[in-house]
Amino acid sequence: MSKATPATRALTAASVAFTVRAYDYDPDAESIGLQAASALGEDPARVLKTLMTLVDGKPVCVIVSSDQEVSMKKLAAAVSGKSAQMMKPPEAERLTGYKVGGISPFGQRKPVRTVIEQSALAHDYVYVNGGQRGLQVRLSPCDVRDVLNAIAAELVA
Repeated sequence: MSKATPATRALTAASVAFTVRAYDYDPDAESIGLQAASALGEDPARVLKTLMTLVDGKPVCVIVSSDQEVSMKKLAAAVSGKSAQMMKPPEAERLTGYKVGGISPFGQRKPVRTVIEQSALAHDYVYVNGGQRGLQVRLSPCDVRDVLNAIAAELVA
């Protein structure tokens, strides 16, 4: 597995301190984020999942703890939209340049508006997908927010 991905290159270019952790990815896991947390031996609240959504038809990247569900109503409100829905996997892959299960908020083909669950900012470190199935990057949640110019909002149902 290559540890150089568009995500790790984007973090390096942004001069962000991070470490890379590989784990055994299970494509049949019911929850990819929870499986990653278990494989890493980390609290699921620290392992953030990246979801690609559409708010009023426009793409929005959502970052939330792997053990939480996003309220589409709260997401839409966070970006002054009316309605939100999950993006279909083929569309998410085409837009980001990553495969589902390996979508990182960093180094996507086209930058999109990003929202991070505000409770994630309380941790001293978090894990975010590193741009490849089975690859996570560990970094400060404030760096996640700052590098992506993300909106911090309450998103959980």
